[in-house]
Amino acid sequence: MEMQEQGYYIRKMQRDDLEKVTALEAACFSMPWRYQDFEEALVNPHRVYLVAETDNREIIGGCMLTDIAGEGEITNVAVDERFRGQKIATALLGKLLAYGFQEYGIHAYTLEVRRQNSPAIRLYENAGFRPEGIRPNFYEKPKDDAIIMWKR
Repeated sequence: MEMQEQGYYIRKMQRDDLEKVTALEAACFSMPWRYQDFEEALVNPHRVYLVAETDNREIIGGCMLTDIAGEGEITNVAVDERFRGQKIATALLGKLLAYGFQEYGIHAYTLEVRRQNSPAIRLYENAGFRPEGIRPNFYEKPKDDAIIMWKR
């Protein structure tokens, strides 16, 4: 499932990517997933993590899908700060949604996003997600509410 985009490829995460993906996660999030969390995703048949990789093998983005009883939960959408604004998250999300439908038959997707994260909210709205609820004080470091969004 390797797909060429402008200057990078999107493909499924492999074992060789674990350290780079863990470093990307740590650079993007205040409460990042650990190496072991991504390692578990490699063997979980209900999860897929896609990476965006440059021609020189630099991981510049990633995102995860978990199939939960036929619905897709999207997590860990991350793009290296140096590469933001280039539609990499849009491409990753599009490939992830297509993968979820093709591999798992998923028609409904959900995610949580910080109320203060306007760029991410715009990304998800442009992909067809709509706000359907709030989880008060869901995030730590800094404290923030989560907007629950769905694409059905």
